[in-house]
Amino acid sequence: MASKFQNRLIGTIVLVAIGVIFLPDLFDGKKEHYQEQFASIPLQPEIADQEEYAVIPEPEFEDVVLPQEPVSAVIGDEGFKLTSDSKMAAVVKSAEPLAVKPQPVELPKANNINSGWVVQLGVFRNFENAHRLVADLRKAGFQAHVFPKQPKLGDLARVVVGPDVSKDKLSDQAVQLEKLTGLKGQLVRFNPLNP
Repeated sequence: MASKFQNRLIGTIVLVAIGVIFLPDLFDGKKEHYQEQFASIPLQPEIADQEEYAVIPEPEFEDVVLPQEPVSAVIGDEGFKLTSDSKMAAVVKSAEPLAVKPQPVELPKANNINSGWVVQLGVFRNFENAHRLVADLRKAGFQAHVFPKQPKLGDLARVVVGPDVSKDKLSDQAVQLEKLTGLKGQLVRFNPLNP
């Protein structure tokens, strides 16, 4: 026969097993099962026969007679004339005579002869120092810039004041700039294509 200790040990093992198996289900409470809910695509609604649809009219074409040869246009004192190689095809008289004056086209000059001037104050390796000087100059009321605007590795920063078309005005500013910054500026031509 089994001793009291063995009976108690078996009873304890059975109770622990029941607790391990059934107690988690009791303490979980109501179990929720999540299911994905799919929204079904509605069927195509029935179209009522009573609806009216707009009818797009057919395009209208006109017969146009084009000349066989190339046509050139001439504007003169008499009005507007269309001519082809086989003499004049049509003459259209306008209510007012057209006065067209040809505008002279100015081409860019070589070496920017008529470009403006700038006062170059210095060339800096450190862009922060150049930007600090430009900020001080702008606070003093000067039009100052750092070139190049977007530097690459190894580029040097040039600080300039200007541009201005008046060389005399900038030379007067160069004296003021020397008193303000202590840098002797150099007057150079401004190249708008490569500042």
